[in-house]
Amino acid sequence: MKGKFKLSGVIEVLVTLLLAFLIFWVELPPIHPRSPQFWIFLAMVLVIGLIVHFAAVAWSAFRAGRSVNMDLGSALSAFSSLGRPIKVVVGFIAFVILLLIVGNVIGAPIFNASRYRDLITVTESDFTQDVAEIQMSQIPVVDRDTASRLGRRKLGEMSDMVSQFEIEEDYTQINYQGVPYRVTPLTYGDPIKWFYNHSEGLPAYITVNMVTQETELVRLEEGMKYSRGELFFRNIYRYLRFRYPTKIFDEISFEIDEEGTPWWVASTVCYRIGLWSGKDIDGAVLVNAVTGDCVYYDVADIPSWVDQVYDSDMIVKQMNDYGKYQSGFFNSIIGQRGVLQTTEGYNYLAIGDDVWLYTGMTSVLSDESNTGFILSNLRTKETRYYVVPGAEEFSAMESAQGQVQHLNYVATFPLLLNIANRPTYFMSLKDEAGLVKMYAFVDVEQYQIVGTGSTVDAARADYAAKLSGETGIAQSGESAEITGRIQDISAAVVDGNSVYYFMLDGDSAVYTAEITISEQLPFCRPGDQVTLRYVDGGTVRQVMELRTEN
Repeated sequence: MKGKFKLSGVIEVLVTLLLAFLIFWVELPPIHPRSPQFWIFLAMVLVIGLIVHFAAVAWSAFRAGRSVNMDLGSALSAFSSLGRPIKVVVGFIAFVILLLIVGNVIGAPIFNASRYRDLITVTESDFTQDVAEIQMSQIPVVDRDTASRLGRRKLGEMSDMVSQFEIEEDYTQINYQGVPYRVTPLTYGDPIKWFYNHSEGLPAYITVNMVTQETELVRLEEGMKYSRGELFFRNIYRYLRFRYPTKIFDEISFEIDEEGTPWWVASTVCYRIGLWSGKDIDGAVLVNAVTGDCVYYDVADIPSWVDQVYDSDMIVKQMNDYGKYQSGFFNSIIGQRGVLQTTEGYNYLAIGDDVWLYTGMTSVLSDESNTGFILSNLRTKETRYYVVPGAEEFSAMESAQGQVQHLNYVATFPLLLNIANRPTYFMSLKDEAGLVKMYAFVDVEQYQIVGTGSTVDAARADYAAKLSGETGIAQSGESAEITGRIQDISAAVVDGNSVYYFMLDGDSAVYTAEITISEQLPFCRPGDQVTLRYVDGGTVRQVMELRTEN
């Protein structure tokens, strides 16, 4: 009889472990005491163990009731043995609930307002010095929605792939070889298509040039074996969990390095406050999507080609805490002196080899104006604050839409640019079908200054003309002379007169010249050498004389 009881106990343990493994397989909790998911998983395993034990006892009691060697009293006695396991499980569940409550309480902002404020370091900076004026040929015009449309169209052109694969709606924004791109991998159409194709892996990924809108399906010599679309151990989430069982992972993003090799970037989470409050990033695991090779980097050592380490929503939350708790917890509720918050959206700006998150900062009263805006590096979390009072993004979007209200176009969320040393919102204007029809520039400080056009150059010229008129560039004053080669030139009609706007190579200034100053203006082209005498008006330079060089 003892041998049977021992065998029954071994079977109970094995069944419990099998069910626990299945839960771990699906939920993938980190085996780390500072993860709430870990404690919840342990509680679930104990409950499963109790259920398995109860089922074993019930089966034994059932068999005992049918046996001539055991009576009903013996069966009841067997059930009474459940009392101790039930107490153990209930006690552990109560402990987990208490731990979760205590963990949340000791990490609450009421006790840690200054620590929440200091999760992110913000330095004030000068926008015109930090953000160089971008050339018109480098302005990104593709948002996530447009990238998705372009990607689907490109895949539809590939008859050998469209029936087997789909496109993930990830579209990570990166800087690839100095140009802003959105990239996303293919995925399997369904489990049947996975069955037929998984041995070769995913054959390609999609890139969308955010400036030119050029979309490419990049075929790989060897397919990607590790992705979200895999069903078993090659599923990227499961692969990472079994390779790094104690790591707490944040969002996983798809990127490519400068050679075009596809990678998964899995940021690792640490908690700066209490048990599991004050979420932050302390490193990242990079997984080669083709070979599965993994390497972990501390956050300070992550390679520069990686662009998305910090999740945008986490940065926004930390910025909200920074603005909220400047003068303590109670001030954030009563009085709210100096309390700021981010605006309801964000976008990205390419600076150097990094991607920076942009969002505005406004008062907690939401008065439709910004006190300034921030740029935060998504690889290093370096964050800069620029004090530039002006319109918040949605007001600027409405102003741009108002310029073309008869067309019922809808503005995309703005991108922040430096135009003529002025912070300027740039946005695309889309029709009801989601197609980009026009572009708009809106001055941050004076959002009634709006330039629109069917091309970026035309919109910029219209904006420069209106900016010149509103800022009242002086027609007199000390003049200067410069010789250079024309980089860009556009014409616009202002008050019935033709006005030319152009830039010179290596010079960020915008020059404006009326048609009356030179009959050679209509014939000027990019690359022409010119000598200008101008008056500096601050935002643009008014040309008083122009000579072309032979």
